[in-house]
Amino acid sequence: MAPGATIEVPPSGRNSPKPAPTKIWSVNEPPFEGFKPVDHEGYARSSGDTAIVIDNGSSTVRAGWSFDSKPRVSLPPLWSRYRDRKVGRTFTFIGSDIYADGTARGQAKNVYEPGSNIINNWDAMEGVLDYCFLKLGIESKGGTIDRPVVMTEPVANLGYSRKTMSEILFECYGAPSVAYGIDSLFSYSYNGGKHGLVVDSSYTSTHLIPVVDSKAILSQATRLNWGRFQSVEYLLKLLRLKYPSFPGKISDPQAEDLVREHCYISQDYENELSHYLDWTGLEDRDHTVQFPFVEQVVVQKTEEELAAAAEKRKESGRRLQAQAAKMRLDKLKRKEEEFEYYQQLQGQIQETTKKEAKRLLDSNDFDDEGQLEKKIRELEKSIKKARNKDLGEVEEEQQEEPTFPLLDTPDDQLDEEGIKQKRQQRLMKSNYEARQRAKIEKEKEKARLAEEQRLDDERRENDFEGWVTERRVARQAIIQKMKDRERLKAELGNRKSLANQMRMKSIANLAADTPTKKRRRGGGDDDTFGADDADWGVYRTIATGEGSDDEEEEDLNRDLKNLETQLLKHDPSFTEDSTREAQTDWTKSIMHAFLYGPYPFDPESQRQANQIHLNVERIRCPEVVFQPTIAGLDQAGIVEIAASILTERLADSPYRKNVLQDIFLTGGNTLFEGFEDRLRNELRAVLPAEETLKVRRAKDSVLDAWKGAAKWAANSKSKQYFVSRSEFMEKGGDYLKEHDCGNAYYY
Repeated sequence: MAPGATIEVPPSGRNSPKPAPTKIWSVNEPPFEGFKPVDHEGYARSSGDTAIVIDNGSSTVRAGWSFDSKPRVSLPPLWSRYRDRKVGRTFTFIGSDIYADGTARGQAKNVYEPGSNIINNWDAMEGVLDYCFLKLGIESKGGTIDRPVVMTEPVANLGYSRKTMSEILFECYGAPSVAYGIDSLFSYSYNGGKHGLVVDSSYTSTHLIPVVDSKAILSQATRLNWGRFQSVEYLLKLLRLKYPSFPGKISDPQAEDLVREHCYISQDYENELSHYLDWTGLEDRDHTVQFPFVEQVVVQKTEEELAAAAEKRKESGRRLQAQAAKMRLDKLKRKEEEFEYYQQLQGQIQETTKKEAKRLLDSNDFDDEGQLEKKIRELEKSIKKARNKDLGEVEEEQQEEPTFPLLDTPDDQLDEEGIKQKRQQRLMKSNYEARQRAKIEKEKEKARLAEEQRLDDERRENDFEGWVTERRVARQAIIQKMKDRERLKAELGNRKSLANQMRMKSIANLAADTPTKKRRRGGGDDDTFGADDADWGVYRTIATGEGSDDEEEEDLNRDLKNLETQLLKHDPSFTEDSTREAQTDWTKSIMHAFLYGPYPFDPESQRQANQIHLNVERIRCPEVVFQPTIAGLDQAGIVEIAASILTERLADSPYRKNVLQDIFLTGGNTLFEGFEDRLRNELRAVLPAEETLKVRRAKDSVLDAWKGAAKWAANSKSKQYFVSRSEFMEKGGDYLKEHDCGNAYYY
């Protein structure tokens, strides 16, 4: 067997469209939770020493009593106020209540600066606190609260923010005492931590805080400006680039749900990303999310209406056929009348004198009797053909061999009109002979092709394997040539490519030729460029390079189509999916898989036009915490930061081994699937082999900050860390009492 027999046609059936997805995710509606009644039970149980605990998070504010096991009030830090001039009232909406009103939603304001944990709207903050105290049942007649307040704050909170918050709590609400603490440290304390590294990845940022003997070493804490808010923004940016003409709008709460429900941490990001769009298993990795849409209304007709419409079309067709038959009959009658008239004219000419015959011919626009005979023969043939067509009979036309009698007559025997007719007959004879030669050549070519086909059929029957091998080798050669042409065209678009440099060299050589000056009069050497057809090939060479003729490209496509047709007909292993057209089909490409998954896409379907497919975004968005550079963030990832703290900053600490045995994860952004395992594996890779490493997650990464603050507030030893109202009035809003879970104060 020839060496080419080892060539295998790459199966493209692996990229055949998959069935419709078995599960389609939907997006959630705005999170309106409905009316929440006032909770009087907690206030009734409380005493003057019972603290109000508020976890003032940038995504959710949670409030409750220090004896509670979970917060009683939970709301997003949103505030909206507008005045309705029709009713003359001002309406205020707090938290998720803003989603109950369209105007309120359009004018909603966030307590925090977008993407930050710094409060920048204190009117909104005051409205959120009003809502929390109201729902907790605190309705003092004097408009004050008579309970201590414990509030969480971020690491290294700004002094201005804490001072303003203290002024609101003491002066506006009349709180008897206030204490502040870091949310992640409250969570670590609640989970029984003493020596460890707190990895807090929350809504707006990620902090890594080493803790030794229950005391946070805030001087070694490090912040990474990435959290769930940035992941949501990153996902929205990726989706806008992926679907620039997406008809719907993805709101921020919907994008948060997409990140929370569909994203996960890859254990081997680079390897998984390179194979994520592989056709095998793509239906499991690709998540289809359906957005609301309005389907085009298609009016369904009943069977009676369809039958009536079909009958109407048939009746219309019958009318058209009748009109066409009538028109043909009228035309045939006119031809018959014209035929009868010319026959009568011919009889009159034969019976009259030459002068009268000449007058009759001239009056009917005929030069001689030959033209009249020709007209009669044409009419007779046309009438006969029309009648046969009406009867359904097809008669082959027999071409009469034309005669040219004047060619044998000498010119001196002809008058001026005869010489003119002789010249016309000579041209007609040349044309007739040329057609006959072309006909003979066509028959010879047809016979040659038939002989080649016969020999090819004999060889296919006698040596099928060799015949198939030759066809496949020829097909591969044509495909390779087409690829080379495509590569050359691509290189010509690159200014630094070799092909483009050769093109510029040709232009330079043409420009270097010494031009000849044209003279106005007289002789001299004239520019003969273009006299030879080959001269014009230089323009093709300059424009597209050697061997780039469009006609040759058409020949390659035609030859490839013929070869593939033969293989499809005779080779059972060569299918429609093996053709080049199927293998280069865009719907089976990696771009189609990226945009629409492994499923066929109908651009006319409103359902599919309002779908998005999450595939590589599922691992790309949460990966930024480990590799901030992929989102353009000029910071180190959490593994690099943790390794720096554990191997460099705590290198001389006697508690370093204790810290290694308690890597603590908290915060909502650590809830991605695989986060704990990925952090453990990558930290294990950068630490010495003999070191013991343990990674654990908070019992409840979202609520443990509030629970820890409530537990701390319920402890009688914590009362000494509260700032009383008298101390605030005496020492100012900058006064702060330090404790294990709070920020350190620096002068």
